[in-house]
Amino acid sequence: MGEAYIIDAVRTPVGRRGGGLAEEHPADLGAHAIKGLIDRVGVDPMAVDDVIMGCLDNMGPQAGDIARTAWLAAGMPEAIPGVTVDRQCGSGQQAVSFAAMGVMSGVQDIVVAGGMQNMSLIPIGSAMDVMGHESIGRPDIEDPFSTSKGWVERYGTQEVSQFRGAELIAKKWDLTRQQLEEFALESHERAARAQDEGRFDNEILPYGEVTQDEGVRRGTTLEKMAQLPTLEEGGVITAAVASQISDGAVALMVASERAVKEHGLKPRARIHHISVRGDDPIYMLTGPIPATEYALAKTGMTVDDFDLFECNEAFAPVPIVWMREHNIPHEKVNVNGGAIALGHPLGCTGGRLMTTLLNELERSGGRFGLQTMCEGGGQANVTILECLS
Repeated sequence: MGEAYIIDAVRTPVGRRGGGLAEEHPADLGAHAIKGLIDRVGVDPMAVDDVIMGCLDNMGPQAGDIARTAWLAAGMPEAIPGVTVDRQCGSGQQAVSFAAMGVMSGVQDIVVAGGMQNMSLIPIGSAMDVMGHESIGRPDIEDPFSTSKGWVERYGTQEVSQFRGAELIAKKWDLTRQQLEEFALESHERAARAQDEGRFDNEILPYGEVTQDEGVRRGTTLEKMAQLPTLEEGGVITAAVASQISDGAVALMVASERAVKEHGLKPRARIHHISVRGDDPIYMLTGPIPATEYALAKTGMTVDDFDLFECNEAFAPVPIVWMREHNIPHEKVNVNGGAIALGHPLGCTGGRLMTTLLNELERSGGRFGLQTMCEGGGQANVTILECLS
């Protein structure tokens, strides 16, 4: 099996809901990252075999295979195709995995992968909410699950949502509201420090007047967080310990060893491992636990082999219990903050995490980094990078 290398990675800043990117067409966000990537690498875009981009809630401006639209909006050749991937919050990471598979198999040599999402224009869950609309001819269908006989036989008609999943995890692992808010505060503090030290400068391509991630709350405190209402009575989850609704895009170039030689490319990292596993879809957000166990078993690696980890902060309980179950030190996890501070533009985040992980491995002199994230349906991707810089 061949090797797959990451040649470069470029992203937009992550805009907060209603912020500097809110009115931008999501394809234009994707096009900005794609064009920036091609310009930085300097490769002929006709050498690209495919464009694979993550995006979910594919409706309105995000419909019609937005990966293809973004490539064309970037002014790139019509001959190069594109395909849009939806593995929920892990869509951007899965896009890179598919790119790596194509390259490792020898079928493809250069693939552009990543993702985009404008949650200000298309609110989270829009594709699910529209099902009850009379225009689709079945106003009785209110969600993707409760009218499936097979689903109801297995899971009943209980609520299926990330919010409930976060509460269930917090309860099962006996997490207090204070623990969650302390974690969230540190995410903001780490992100602010990373911005001040210029740690994101190499990965962000400013979009107009938006030059940095907009979600970092520098003035937040535990006292302010404590004033927020919980999502449910008696619960511990508040907006302060959840990822932020955001807008953004990212693009990475994945190439084969043959393409590296033919085009004179300089790899920044080697994709050492890719996998994906599933878990309870009602808890929904616990997938990183078995997925990481599976990846470690497949590779023969241990936690001590890794210099850095990225575990998406969909909600604070997710990385907290994942670290606890695998005895992973917080000092190595999300060292530049996570989605609680930096935001979570759904289809983009998997690629954004990988881009940040790559840059931080280079900056810190680390070799191996592991990325994982929870996804709808109780799934989780794992990617292991070996830094070559």
